[in-house]
Amino acid sequence: MAFFDLTGQTAIVTGAATGIGEAIARRLAAAGATVAVADMNQKGAHEVAGSIGRNSFAIQVDITDGASVDRCASEVLRRTGRIDVLVNNAGAGGKAAPLWEQTVEDWNQIIAINMTGVFHFAKAVIGPMRERQYGRIVNIASIAGKEGNPNMTGYSATKAAVIGFTKSLAKEVATEGICVNAVSPAVVRTKILEQLTPEQVDYMTQRIPMKRTGTPEEIAAVVHFLSSPDCSFVTGQCYDASGGRATY
Repeated sequence: MAFFDLTGQTAIVTGAATGIGEAIARRLAAAGATVAVADMNQKGAHEVAGSIGRNSFAIQVDITDGASVDRCASEVLRRTGRIDVLVNNAGAGGKAAPLWEQTVEDWNQIIAINMTGVFHFAKAVIGPMRERQYGRIVNIASIAGKEGNPNMTGYSATKAAVIGFTKSLAKEVATEGICVNAVSPAVVRTKILEQLTPEQVDYMTQRIPMKRTGTPEEIAAVVHFLSSPDCSFVTGQCYDASGGRATY
């Protein structure tokens, strides 16, 4: 028996041109899924889609633009006839600074990417999933959404919102064959760390009992289960992939 098998399924992974999203796309494709590699970075998305096979394809999308997201979902349905899995991975770290150095523009931008982008994509796929009475939505949150990292008020607040959104949506569709869960990584060695100061990265790493950063592949392994038919009695949960940092 093949566990977590995704043969014949279609998955959308946002922010899949690099980092955690790329690792998730590769993992789901290896399990048999056709993956829509959705990213603003069209060149990177094409490279990832071409290398993972399984009829996977790239779609350029702006997650902050509802019309762009709707077009993406429509194109996936046109090409594959189904959307089984959505992984809302795309996100941004935002400006690394204390609150008094943040601007309204900084705040609005990170909300648009980390919160509204999740809303747009979940709303775009929930209809087709409800029609088929099946779906898996996995939202990538962060341990910062539980603990709050200094000089990252916008990031911490939006990731806390993602967790709350996940729990609420999960209850709305709990009887319709759709499972909605979140994954909260601690610091993972990806390009998003380039937006942070070395002091911030050290702050986060030193609070991990394993005393190391995670890898994108380790996060992808958790997402894989939550994206699979085997995840049939798990919904509204936030799985921590934190090297032991999470305390609740």
